[in-house]
Amino acid sequence: MGNNVNTIVQTKNGKIEGVFEDKLYIFRGIPYAAPPLASLRWAPPQAHPVWAGIRSAKEFGKTAPQPPMQGNPPPGFGAPEEMDEDCLFLNIWTPGLDDKKRPVMVWIHGGAFVLGSGSQTSYRGGKLSKSGDVVLVTINYRLGVLGFLNLDVATEGKIPASGNEGLLDQVAALQWVKDNIAAFGGDPDNVTIFGESAGGMSIGCLMVMPAAQGLFHKAILESGTGSAARASDSSIKVAQEFLRMTGWDGSVEKLRSLPVASILKIQIELTLKTPGGLTPVTPVIDGKILPMPLEALKKGTAKGVKTLVGTNLDEWKLFELMRPDQADLSEAMLVKELENRVSPEKVAKLIAAYRGALTRRGGIVKPVDIISAIQTDMMFRMPSVRFLEARCQINQEAYAYLFTWKSPAMNGALGACHALEIGFVFGEPEAGFCGSGPDADKLAYEIQEAWTTFARTGNPSTPSLGDWPQYCEKRQTMILCKISHIEESPYDEERAIWDEVGGV
Repeated sequence: MGNNVNTIVQTKNGKIEGVFEDKLYIFRGIPYAAPPLASLRWAPPQAHPVWAGIRSAKEFGKTAPQPPMQGNPPPGFGAPEEMDEDCLFLNIWTPGLDDKKRPVMVWIHGGAFVLGSGSQTSYRGGKLSKSGDVVLVTINYRLGVLGFLNLDVATEGKIPASGNEGLLDQVAALQWVKDNIAAFGGDPDNVTIFGESAGGMSIGCLMVMPAAQGLFHKAILESGTGSAARASDSSIKVAQEFLRMTGWDGSVEKLRSLPVASILKIQIELTLKTPGGLTPVTPVIDGKILPMPLEALKKGTAKGVKTLVGTNLDEWKLFELMRPDQADLSEAMLVKELENRVSPEKVAKLIAAYRGALTRRGGIVKPVDIISAIQTDMMFRMPSVRFLEARCQINQEAYAYLFTWKSPAMNGALGACHALEIGFVFGEPEAGFCGSGPDADKLAYEIQEAWTTFARTGNPSTPSLGDWPQYCEKRQTMILCKISHIEESPYDEERAIWDEVGGV
C-alpha cells in the first residue's frame, strides 16, 4: 500500500521522502538546522543548506551525544541509539498531507538536559497523532556540556556560548515548524509545545525567551517548569571547571576539536561532583537570551499562551532507585539530607508538616517517605504551583493536573513516579511499568483526548473527563487516576508549608 501513496513533500530546504505506515505519513530524521560541528560547536544553530533532489526521511537521525543512562531506566527509555554531534533532526507523524490545518503538537523530550532524544521508542508509535487527528513532531536538541555550557566569560569571549544553545536549537525547530508544517497537513497558527521533565523545564524557558515569542500558541508542561534555569554566576563556575579538566591552553581550535568521547568523560566527572548527581548543566539566566522565567511570567510575558501544567504524585520515587542507601534512612540522616537543600532553620518545620500530612493519609511513615515527598514537591510540584499562580495573577488561562496512577513495577514501590504518565500520553503504556487492562486503557484514552483537545481548542475539557475548570479560583486540579476527577487544592497541607518557609 505504501508504494502507491505519495510521501514526497517540498520543504523550504528541499524535497523529502517519508513513508506511509498504518494510516500515517511518517517522516524521520529531517534536519532543521546545520550540523553543529567544528566552528559551529557551542554556536547558536544556523540555517541548514538547501539540497538538490529528494532527501530520504525514512530513518531516524542520530541523537545528541550523551552518557549511558545509569541504573534501570523505565521501558522505552535508554534504548541504544547511534549518537553524533550532527544531531539536529526532527520527526513528523501526520494523518494527511493535505490542507486540513490540523493542530500541531511539538514534543520536547526530557532527560535532565543530558539524556534523551525525539526518537525514543516511547514516542514512535504515532497513536497520539491518529487518536486526536493532530500533526505530531518530536525533536532532538543539543544536550549536556555541548548544549548548555556557558563559555563566554570562562573563555574571555573567545567562545561566546551563552549556555542556552540547546534552547536555541528548540527555537530553531519551532521556526522550522512554522515555516514548513502546512505542507504536512498542520496549522502553523495552532502549535502546542509539550514536554516532560527537562522538556517541561525547557518550555518554561521558551515561554519567556524573546526568540521564541509567536512560535507557539499553547503549552503543556509535564513535571517541570522554568525553575531549573540557573544563575549566570553558577554556570560560569561549571564552565571554568570544565575548561580546567580539559587542560585548556586558550586555543579555541583545540577546544572545538576535542573528541566527543573526551567531552562526555569530563561531563560524567562533573556530574559526580554535582549535588544530587543529576545534571551539571541547565539553561542559563543571562538576561538576554533567557530572563528569569517566573519573574518574566509575572510581568506578562507569554500573554495569550494557554497552559496545562501538572506533576506526578510520587515523582522522586524514580530517583530513589539511584540512592538505595536511602531505604534505611535514619531520622538524623533525614535532617542532614534536607539541610543540604534548604536552610537548616526550615528543616524541622518541613519534616513535621510532611510527617503529619502523610500520617493522616494512613500508615506508618518512615524517613525515606518524608524525604521522597519533600523532594517531589521541592523539585516538581511546588515550581508547577508557582508557575500556575503566576499565570493566574495576570488572568491567563491555566489548567492543572495531578497524575496519581501507580506503577505495578517493583510491587508498587515506584508509586506514581516520574515519567510514568508518558506512556499514557503517547498511547504506548508498557505493561510492566505503566500497568495494563481496561483501567489503564481508559486512562490512556482520557489523557490523549484531553491533550489533543487542548491542542485543538485551548481547553482540556472532554466527553470522557467532563468539565475541566481552570486552576485559578480554587486551585481546581484534575486528578488523573483510575476514576479521574476534579479536586480543589489537593495536598494543600504540603503546599501551605512552602508558603511559610519559602524557597520554591
